[in-house]
Amino acid sequence: QVGSMLRTPRFPVWLCSIRGTHSVLFGTERRLLSDWRLEHAFRLHFYNGRVRPAHLTVDTHSHHWEQGRSRDTSSPRRRAPALEMAIRTRWPGAAVCWNGTEPFF
Repeated sequence: QVGSMLRTPRFPVWLCSIRGTHSVLFGTERRLLSDWRLEHAFRLHFYNGRVRPAHLTVDTHSHHWEQGRSRDTSSPRRRAPALEMAIRTRWPGAAVCWNGTEPFF
């Protein structure tokens, strides 16, 4: 069972294992997890040493599900990347913008 400090650590740094690859996901705003107002839209950085780092913008108040309501999610190409799904374990329903980086994982 995952403890509360793993989902909400003291500092916004998460060690991830996505598809067998270890990586780190972190935010530079230290108060991200202690001030709910900062969780509306914020930046996260992803690094794993294999692919170039990604700078993500996470929006927890978007309505991205309305834009793609008719999309077929059964196709592997239509599914969200595993990194986005990992982010949504902490922020359910969040929209993730890759800021020009081609989504991976």
